[in-house]
Amino acid sequence: MDALTTPAPAGPPALNTVTGMRKNGKQWHALKTAFRPKAATGATSSWTKRAEARVALAAVKAREKEMKEEKEAERQKRIQAIKDKRAAKEERERYEKLAEKMHQKRVDRLKRKEKRNKLLKS
Repeated sequence: MDALTTPAPAGPPALNTVTGMRKNGKQWHALKTAFRPKAATGATSSWTKRAEARVALAAVKAREKEMKEEKEAERQKRIQAIKDKRAAKEERERYEKLAEKMHQKRVDRLKRKEKRNKLLKS
């Protein structure tokens, strides 16, 4: 086979290969390539990017909601503990008052008994 009949490799030349001077003299600009729609090349479209962003945002919001619920549960737990403590204190005070009252009744009973005995002896 001749060098003339060999097919040249298809596709644009690689960007890192040395090319000659550009005609317009703007060597600092990137080389332009032929327009190829993104759907054909398999690149992500803006719709796909937005859909992925929505999914990521939904995941973040779900995690935030979960964290807020955990925080609220902790808060409610602390509040309930305080309420339980207050109720126990009130109950304890009520029993102390009751015991004091019962003691007072007993004291009153003893006083009456002593008075009766005094009267009997006199």
